[in-house]
Amino acid sequence: MNSPSSISIFIVEDNVWYGELLEYKLAQNPDYIIRRFTTAQACLDNLGDKPDIITLDYSLPDGQGDQILQQIKARLPEVAVIAISGQEDIRTAIGMLRHGAYDYLVKDEETSNRLWNTVGNIGKQLALRRENIQLREQIGRKYDAQRAILGESPQIHQLSALIDKAARTNITVSISGETGTGKELVAKAIHYGSERRNGAFVAVNVAAIPRELLESELFGHEKGAFTGAVARRIGRFEQAHQGTLFLDEVAELDLSLQAKLLRVLQEREVSRVGGTAPIAFDARLMVATHRDLLLEVREGRFREDLYYRLLGLPIVLPPLRERGQDVLLLAEAFLHDFCQQNNMATCTLSEDARRKLLHYGFPGNVRELKALVELASVLAENGQIEPQDLPTRDLRPDAAMAGSADGESLRVQMARIVQGYLDRYEGNILQVAAKLQIGKSTIYRMIQNQEVQIR
Repeated sequence: MNSPSSISIFIVEDNVWYGELLEYKLAQNPDYIIRRFTTAQACLDNLGDKPDIITLDYSLPDGQGDQILQQIKARLPEVAVIAISGQEDIRTAIGMLRHGAYDYLVKDEETSNRLWNTVGNIGKQLALRRENIQLREQIGRKYDAQRAILGESPQIHQLSALIDKAARTNITVSISGETGTGKELVAKAIHYGSERRNGAFVAVNVAAIPRELLESELFGHEKGAFTGAVARRIGRFEQAHQGTLFLDEVAELDLSLQAKLLRVLQEREVSRVGGTAPIAFDARLMVATHRDLLLEVREGRFREDLYYRLLGLPIVLPPLRERGQDVLLLAEAFLHDFCQQNNMATCTLSEDARRKLLHYGFPGNVRELKALVELASVLAENGQIEPQDLPTRDLRPDAAMAGSADGESLRVQMARIVQGYLDRYEGNILQVAAKLQIGKSTIYRMIQNQEVQIR
């Protein structure tokens, strides 16, 4: 994966020596990712990779520059094409510029230097364009985050107060709660309410990245650091500079990487894999987990010193079943959004459907509620959702709620539910994850921890 600052450049030049000269010059900038082609057709065949810049030799074995330029622009209107010709012909230059070329350079001893300057100018324009796109996306995400934390229950009022307090400072925030309670939404609400709102919000799901790739993902790597490292990569800590880095499922870090993370947080600098120079960063850290981190420390799976470094301001998210009437408030908001996005008349919940939602345990929490009401809006007749349109029976609310009276822990309840579904669907993990609205990685971890088994 390329870094946000990288620029993809195609060099189209049939003279191999001259193409190597241009590549050698541009390769002095490690952010330039360069590919060379000796024919127009080879370039056209690879336009699906969406280069940012194309340097185009005017005279190629299989076509003239003006014709090739038109084909490129028809497919990639925003790509910057720099025409390079062996002849100084003003009419040719004007024609290329009229057809959309960014610049027209004549081949001589200064061409590579002029190309360097031209590509540098294009790079500045690309950076501004990407920044504008990022800001527009951030505004949209800020709006979504503010709307997503809905509720009138005492738990949500307390949560909102903690979010406001967290947003006033740069304190590390540790968010815990069951799967589907909205941990990332809370992190976004804090970020977009803080002084770092104009910086990037960079989210990393630790459990979703293979362990052997996670160090490179977090800290970046240099070109050639390992097999397949064809270009320098900026890590997530650097991407989050002057913004916020959110590490979801932080309990899944292995112990060796925990030690490296602790050092990074202590020194406030990272070293890319294969690099030697430390790089300072200024990013706020927020972490989340559905596990009990203190229990992970006691059982030797999480470093105690890192635990205290990450604890900061702890925020515990309440499960949906404890939020009372918030269930209906959220259901109506999800229904309104879904119907609007799909050009449907807004559905309403019948009284019986509302009662069914209020008495359901929601083991998948808010995420499950959203999926449930969206499905119900599709199944409903005449714009009104009835109890039969809410297929909660497949999720065994009785199993979700059973056990609380005799002191059975939530973890045990969850394991019992997952085991029941594994037995029902003959060990099909993907099907069980879809039915319960939980991540398949959660089931794999439960199998690894011998909480459930495939029988």
